[in-house]
Amino acid sequence: MTGHMDLFNKNNRKLTIGFGLTALALIAAAAYGFIRLNEISARVDVLSADIVEVTSDLSSTTVALKDYVNQNDANLSSSLNNNVNTIQRQLGSFQSQVGSISGTVTDLQKLATLDPELLKKYSKVYFLNENYVPRDLTEIPKDYQYTDNTQMLFVTQALPHLEKMIDDASSTGIKLYVYSAYRSFDDQKALKGKYSMVYGAGTANSFSADQGYSEHQLGTAVDLITPGLGGVLDGFDGTAAYQWLLQNAYKYGFVISYPKGNGYYEFEPWHWRFVGVQLATDLHNDGKYFYDVDQRTLDSYLVDIFN
Repeated sequence: MTGHMDLFNKNNRKLTIGFGLTALALIAAAAYGFIRLNEISARVDVLSADIVEVTSDLSSTTVALKDYVNQNDANLSSSLNNNVNTIQRQLGSFQSQVGSISGTVTDLQKLATLDPELLKKYSKVYFLNENYVPRDLTEIPKDYQYTDNTQMLFVTQALPHLEKMIDDASSTGIKLYVYSAYRSFDDQKALKGKYSMVYGAGTANSFSADQGYSEHQLGTAVDLITPGLGGVLDGFDGTAAYQWLLQNAYKYGFVISYPKGNGYYEFEPWHWRFVGVQLATDLHNDGKYFYDVDQRTLDSYLVDIFN
C-alpha cells in the first residue's frame, strides 16, 4: 500500500512539473509574441512615418518640377518671342533698306530719262547753247492757241497739265489761250534783235532775254493771253484770268517766273513756267518764287516733275 502511494506521488510530481513547464513555455511564448508585436508595431510606425515623409518629399518635388517646367516654358517662349521680334526688326530694316535702294534705283532710272535742264534758272543765270532742243516736243492743239497761224510746241509730258489748266479755267468762265510757247535759240535771237531795233537795246534787255537765257527755249514756258486785250499782252495783270492763275496755276504745276519786284526782268504777268505740281505747290504754300530758291533744292524736285 505504501509502495502504491509513493508511486502515485511520484507520478503526480512529474505531472505537476510537466504542467509547470508547459505553463512557463506558454508564458514565455506569449511574452515573446507581445514583445515581437510591439517591435513590429514600432517598425510599422517608423515605416508609416517614412512613407509620409517620402510622399511629402515627392509632392514637393513634383511641385518644384512643375514650376521648373513652367518657368522653362516661359523662358523659352520669351526667348522665342524675343528672337522672333529681333528677326522681324532685322527683316523690317532689311526690307526698308531694299525699298530705299529700290527707290533710289527707280529714281536714277527716271532721272536718266529726264532733261536735267528743266529746273535750271535761265534768266541771266544759266546758258542754253544754240544746239539745245528739248527731248520731246508736241504741237499744242489749235483750240488752245490764240492764233493758228504758227506752230506752237510744248514739252510732251507737260502738255496735259497745260491743257487741263486751260480747260478748268474755261469751266469757270475764264478764257486762256497760249500766245507763245517754245522758241529755239535762233528764234529768241531774232526776237531779241527785233525788240532791240524797236525799243533800243537797253529797254529790250529789261523785258526780253538774250538767246540762250530764255525759259522759252526749255519748251516748258508759255505766254498766256485772254480776250479783251486787243491781241497784246500789256494789261494782262488787270484781268480776271491773271487773278485766276495766281490762285490756281500751282495746282497744275505752273509758276509765274517774273513777278513784281523780281531781279531779272520787268514784271511779266503773262509768262508762266511749268515746274511740276509738287514744286509749284511748295512754292505757293511757302510764299516763294522760283528764282528765290537755291538751285540744289530746285534740282531735288526734278525726279517728280511730271508726276
